[in-house]
Amino acid sequence: QVQLVESGGGLVQAGGSLRLSCAASGSIFSINAMGWYRQAPGKQRELVAIITSGGSTNYADSVKGRFTISRDNAKNTVYLQMNSLKPEDTAVYYCNARRPVGGGAFQDYWGQGTQVTVSS
Repeated sequence: QVQLVESGGGLVQAGGSLRLSCAASGSIFSINAMGWYRQAPGKQRELVAIITSGGSTNYADSVKGRFTISRDNAKNTVYLQMNSLKPEDTAVYYCNARRPVGGGAFQDYWGQGTQVTVSS
């Protein structure tokens, strides 16, 4: 099992910044990648940013240049630095960890979700 504990959500004004944290515990050595997803009411959950075990990153087009995903291996923690926040960034943000389970399949683990609300 992998446990993910998120923190850092809250209410901010447009143009402001926020940093989300996700601390992983359990069977963390087998994790291939971690990422942040978000889901707004009435919309599908979408990938925001990912970082692989090798350090490669990728971002949704809507957040490129504004968000940065990073890792602190000593603390087993992944961060999402969010700058220049916009009202459309408002969503529940979920931390995700993925690991292989055999046969080409993967198992996903999820944090509890943290609400990010950007006011205009």
